[in-house]
Amino acid sequence: MSKPLSDHDRRKQISVRGLAGVENVSDLKQNFNRHLHFTLVKDRNVATKRDYYFALANTVRDHLIGRWIRTQQYYYEKDPKRVYYISLEFYMGRTLQNTMVNLGLENACDEAMYQLGLEMEELEDMEEDAGLGNGGLGRLAACFLDSMASLGLAAYGYGIRYEFGIFNQKIVNGWQVEEADDWLRYGNPWEKARPEYMRPVHFYGRTEHHPDGVKWVDTQVVLALPYDTPIPGYRNNIVNTMRLWSAKAPCEFNLKDFNVGGYIQAVLDRNLAENISRVLYPNDNFFEGKELRLKQEYFVVSATLQDIIRRFKVSKFGSREIARTDFSKLPDKVAIQLNDTHPAMAIPELMRVLVDEEKLNWETAWDICVRTCAYTNHTVLPEALERWPVELFAHLLPRHLEIVYEINRRHLERVAAKYPGDVDRLRRMSLIEEGGQKRINMAHLCIVGSHAVNGVAQIHSDILKATVFKDFYEMEPHKFQNKTNGITPRRWLVMCNPGLAEVIAERIGEDFIRDLDQLRNLIKFVNDEAFIRDIAKVKQENKMKFAVHLEEHYKVKINPNSMFDVQVKRIHEYKRQLLNCLHIITYYNRIKKDPNKQWTPRTIMIGGKAAPGYHTAKMIIRLITAIGEVVNNDPVVGDRLKVIFLENYRVTLAEKGIPAADLSEQISTAGTEASGTGNMKFMLNGALTIGTMDGANVEMAEEAGEENLFIFGMRVDDVEALDKRGYHAEEYYNRLPELKQAIDQIAGGFFSPKQHDLFKEIVNMLMHHDRFKVFADYEDYIKCQEKVNALYKNPKEWTKKVIYNIAGCGKFSSDRTIAQYAREIWGVEPTLEKIPAPDDKH
Repeated sequence: MSKPLSDHDRRKQISVRGLAGVENVSDLKQNFNRHLHFTLVKDRNVATKRDYYFALANTVRDHLIGRWIRTQQYYYEKDPKRVYYISLEFYMGRTLQNTMVNLGLENACDEAMYQLGLEMEELEDMEEDAGLGNGGLGRLAACFLDSMASLGLAAYGYGIRYEFGIFNQKIVNGWQVEEADDWLRYGNPWEKARPEYMRPVHFYGRTEHHPDGVKWVDTQVVLALPYDTPIPGYRNNIVNTMRLWSAKAPCEFNLKDFNVGGYIQAVLDRNLAENISRVLYPNDNFFEGKELRLKQEYFVVSATLQDIIRRFKVSKFGSREIARTDFSKLPDKVAIQLNDTHPAMAIPELMRVLVDEEKLNWETAWDICVRTCAYTNHTVLPEALERWPVELFAHLLPRHLEIVYEINRRHLERVAAKYPGDVDRLRRMSLIEEGGQKRINMAHLCIVGSHAVNGVAQIHSDILKATVFKDFYEMEPHKFQNKTNGITPRRWLVMCNPGLAEVIAERIGEDFIRDLDQLRNLIKFVNDEAFIRDIAKVKQENKMKFAVHLEEHYKVKINPNSMFDVQVKRIHEYKRQLLNCLHIITYYNRIKKDPNKQWTPRTIMIGGKAAPGYHTAKMIIRLITAIGEVVNNDPVVGDRLKVIFLENYRVTLAEKGIPAADLSEQISTAGTEASGTGNMKFMLNGALTIGTMDGANVEMAEEAGEENLFIFGMRVDDVEALDKRGYHAEEYYNRLPELKQAIDQIAGGFFSPKQHDLFKEIVNMLMHHDRFKVFADYEDYIKCQEKVNALYKNPKEWTKKVIYNIAGCGKFSSDRTIAQYAREIWGVEPTLEKIPAPDDKH
């Protein structure tokens, strides 16, 4: 018998990780030692694990730099239309392994480290996540950057370099506690400060109207300092740029004023300006109308537009002479995509630059603006829509308020001309909401100021046209599109699940990594015993590995043969983690009632952060941990049911947990989850989905066959019908004994013996004002979970459904999403061509 392969030897056999050529490995070792030598300062001759990580990161980074410069040079020479993706969030996670994957360096680096007596995974674990996002919207932006580079688009991601990203979550006595995410503490080897491109951003002040135009005067200036991060495409030698702005106070800040002797205070007050890029607002799907947030939104927009216009005006590489002055060509050379309404200020700011600074007339400027900008909507939840008080706007951005009023005046003129006498339509479609305090509806501004508006899954785009933006759709139907979200198969398959990627590559080759539609070819192996066995084996290995990780972090012993049932996403009432809780309690009660029956064992994992100010979400976390305390310590249940709250869920934990999942929980109320992208990651990694007909779940069922998902619950029409009739939770509570038992246990302190009324607010919400109708779907959800249990007892049939799911994943590559944005919104053509590497002589 040959002895089992070490982790290192097993990794060496995985071809999708790239070739480990002898010269390559020896070069890497040499460069690594060179970097290590320069890292170690004279007073430290013992290297720490962190020193080794930085040496490796810098070695890998060296392979990017030549390609980066070459790519940017190539764009200057070809002068293609450029795409600017503006987002207040980029949830990047770690960079090292992703860079090695995209450059084909993974096996070579692994071998080099091995020969130096180092374990690559340990070094990778030293890297901090770049947590500059809350969840789906920010992670989507990160996947899009990967796809735009892999499809050869001249694209730039623009955002804010937050000093503190999404908070780290600690669970203390069952409660969420937040701590600051000081991710830059040890430095960031992937970024390069570019002080030569520093830009001034103006706030406050007042406007002066002169015959020759308008001036915005007496403003306060904050400087925007750019930091560039390279974004490598998948093995095509293209390296694009993510440029994140950091706020700096100007040298004269507060000093030119009359504060005699207030020098020390003036220097200390520089912090006020620099607070703009201090911290990410930790709200997901919720609008908090704070002045600092509006400052952040204008800051990124103003700095970015200055950069866009500078780049538009110069044409050849490295030159600063003005080459272009004809702004009518701007829409032929520039596409701006607004990731939600957060960068909506780009519309009035572009108008201000064109009209006030470049002296174009309004009509010409407006035509350019609309043809350049496009808007992606991410939610229909009313509490998430940005509606800024006019008062705040007038104070912070007086000129922009005048411009918004003028945009609105002309817009309402067009509405009135098309629908004479329909005053209610004018009120509904205005950019300004009258009422208690006047507010600016940023979504309306985006629709009016863009040539394309898209939702992020078919059902979501249909809901936009039928409800939230119905009036706008009736007036300009040509603007409305769908672009179903996707995920990058590089990070979410090759990188996080190399075992599965290899099993697939053995059957259909490696091209699926660039062209995920090729996964369809797996259907012909659905009855192939060896393939079924290989797929099941990879899943089992991933479960063992994750179980080890969990047992290091929690006191719970994991049964690796149990079904890993996973719900990871931000904690929100609409995502219905409470429905999951009700199933856990019901299953627990059933096991207790009949402990000798052959129950399908489950390890149920729920993870996600609650916004610090969202009290109900924090109570939901406390309920989950409380249920775990009871269930996990009940000897009658044993290892047949365990409940684990996954602490500090983030990109890096997703990469570990998703490949190990058997069941993916996607259980939002139909019509509330715009798309979801975690659902796609689970599908690609060999989990089956239990879910409602919401978001992209609908299209997943279409692609894999509805019979290969566990679909339950109300559809959008059923929810609407129930709203008309009136949703009465007590009816379900009185009709369904197991539901009543579960609610009575929560209410009676069964899960909180030390404080019986701990969860009374949750129970009161569920019984009397539950917007998301948890009880209405309870019965069907429980029945559906019984079907899941039954199928799991038949591993072969389960795995066949897994294969149909993986084979149906092609549509959910962000490469397909970006190709559609490129052709149907930006007017650019994607390409899978390579450009020459810097060392190519041709």
